[in-house]
Amino acid sequence: MKRTLVAGLVGGMLLANGSAYAASLVVKPDVAIKEAFPQVKVDSIRPTDINGLYEVVSGQNVLYFYPEKDLLIVGEIYTKALRNLTAERKGELAAQKVKDLPLDKAVRIGNGKHVVIEFTDPDCPYCRKASEFLKGRTDLTRYIFFAPFAHPAAAAKVEAILAAKDKAAAYEDAMAGKSLPETKVGEEIKALAQVQMNLARQIGVNGTPTFFIDGKQVVGADLKRIEELLK
Repeated sequence: MKRTLVAGLVGGMLLANGSAYAASLVVKPDVAIKEAFPQVKVDSIRPTDINGLYEVVSGQNVLYFYPEKDLLIVGEIYTKALRNLTAERKGELAAQKVKDLPLDKAVRIGNGKHVVIEFTDPDCPYCRKASEFLKGRTDLTRYIFFAPFAHPAAAAKVEAILAAKDKAAAYEDAMAGKSLPETKVGEEIKALAQVQMNLARQIGVNGTPTFFIDGKQVVGADLKRIEELLK
């Protein structure tokens, strides 16, 4: 990966520790980063394919540490084919967290062989497009969580769906742009809607739609990629 581009060189941010010394190569990277950047929470650290450069996972962030010069690189790494390796790694980390999601708190549709975990927003046009694409497929088991980050007004629709006797039907109606019947929403439903939002944040979902299809992340209404994973 000698031709790999470090996005920190084209718009990322390069941070250097103010200390006068550079970490000795005999110091282990996990020790070196704690000494150089004690303010950074390090969940894991591992070598990259670039000699001397280490990947650092800090919460939902993927950073890069160069211990020889005490440098912390905040940015993304691309290959010459424009694959975003940093984004792919974030997707892998999110997919690991998805395994622990409480699926009983989701709206379930179908009973097919492919498991699709979906974070969506009933007021998002791209979410509706993706929902229409998946609608009616018999080979899916869909677990739907709501995360209307960009459309706060959609919260009322989310609560109406979660409060409905037939949640799957209410979801389909909402995603088709149909009006939902007025429903009395109690504190339990409001709390469930908030739980779903919190779960999205915990696994690093920043926008909708976001899918995890048989453990593989798809961000956005990338119908071509979704179709590939469902073959």
